[in-house]
Amino acid sequence: MSLVEHLKELRRRVIVSLVAIVVGTVVGFVWYQQAPPGLMPLGEIIRGPYCNLPDHVRADFTGDGQCRLLATSPFEMFMLRLKVGALAGMVLSSPVWLTQIWGFITPGLLRHEKRYTATFVTLAVVLFVLGAALAYVVLDKGLYVLMSIGSEFQVAALTGREYYNFLLSLLVIFGVSFEVPLIIVMLNVAGLLHYDHVKNKRRYIIVALFIFAAIMTPGQDPFSMLALALAMSLLVELAFQFARINDRRAGRRRPEWMDLDDDSASSLIEQPGSINRPAPVEPPAPVAPPAGTDRGSERFSDVL
Repeated sequence: MSLVEHLKELRRRVIVSLVAIVVGTVVGFVWYQQAPPGLMPLGEIIRGPYCNLPDHVRADFTGDGQCRLLATSPFEMFMLRLKVGALAGMVLSSPVWLTQIWGFITPGLLRHEKRYTATFVTLAVVLFVLGAALAYVVLDKGLYVLMSIGSEFQVAALTGREYYNFLLSLLVIFGVSFEVPLIIVMLNVAGLLHYDHVKNKRRYIIVALFIFAAIMTPGQDPFSMLALALAMSLLVELAFQFARINDRRAGRRRPEWMDLDDDSASSLIEQPGSINRPAPVEPPAPVAPPAGTDRGSERFSDVL
């Protein structure tokens, strides 16, 4: 295919993906309030951690004991519903746009690369869902502890914007963070990262994960930070063990220069065999003069 044909194919696949996302967003927008049989509305699912708080902790804005969040602007409820629907549309339409991405890059891959890519795409979706589920559980269990601190003097009166932004940010951050072990596995399979490169650096990596969790969690609370850091540490360790097994199977060895001190020099690479002794130079052989040299010399002497 020429460059123009590739661009046309990319445009077609992007249009198909956008249409699928729009359709999924519409479904999520409707699902926000009207759930299919056997399922809960998205609004009820998202409000779950807040509504699970005891009555004496959260504020009652309706006077009938119903769990409601506070809206402070006319378009706030519509925009929050649209935001939830868009996120649900991305998840619901993921098989379509992942298939389009897969169909675009497949012609440039080898057979074994296609097999690995399909596995990685599937694991990426599973890890994202697991991370989002963990974030929801952490918020469901930890929100009471956060909101009950100082409940004798204040009551939790959250606005829908604050609560939804916090929850959706937590879901996305946990889901994306769970992709880090998969990146480590991909680099190891590609031969760019070996187990010997990281096996002695676990302490630094764990500290970096805790710092990353402390920075990325939206609420800056210790509960979500610890949950994210511990989960990532466990998954990263599993990725390291996969790298160790894969390196052993592939026969990769640790180079000698990695075990040397900074002040030590590595040994020279010696080729097999020895260098032959120098042979004497043969004496030069006389060169015969070219034909017509004597006649030219005589004419030159006559001229002089």
